Amino acid sequence: MNAVAFSLVLAGVLLNAAAQLLLKAGTNRIGEFAFSLDNVVPIGIKVASSPFVLGGLACYAVSVVVWIMALSRVPVSVAYPMLSIGYIVNAVAAWLLFGESLAAQKLVGIGFIVVGVWLVARS
Repeated sequence: MNAVAFSLVLAGVLLNAAAQLLLKAGTNRIGEFAFSLDNVVPIGIKVASSPFVLGGLACYAVSVVVWIMALSRVPVSVAYPMLSIGYIVNAVAAWLLFGESLAAQKLVGIGFIVVGVWLVARS
């Protein structure tokens, strides 16, 4: 995989991770909710007007374009496993930004992901 292809894959992964983090920030601001006939419109308006949710959706849209460009250069059998990098980014970012736990078991799992991505990237 050349530098351009790797950059596109990494950019797609990071945009996808950023989208998840922005959606989480948006739902943290909105609070826990469930859609029902009584609240679908008020909750829908809150979700649709959240800058974090809108930013997350924008990141998803851009990530699709970047991902298509990456797939035009990289076999899907190599590119798709690279999405696992997003698990690492999100676990660490959620710990830093949202105070989510990053226990030993998660760290071991992240270690396995790192090894797996490294093996796939070398193939």
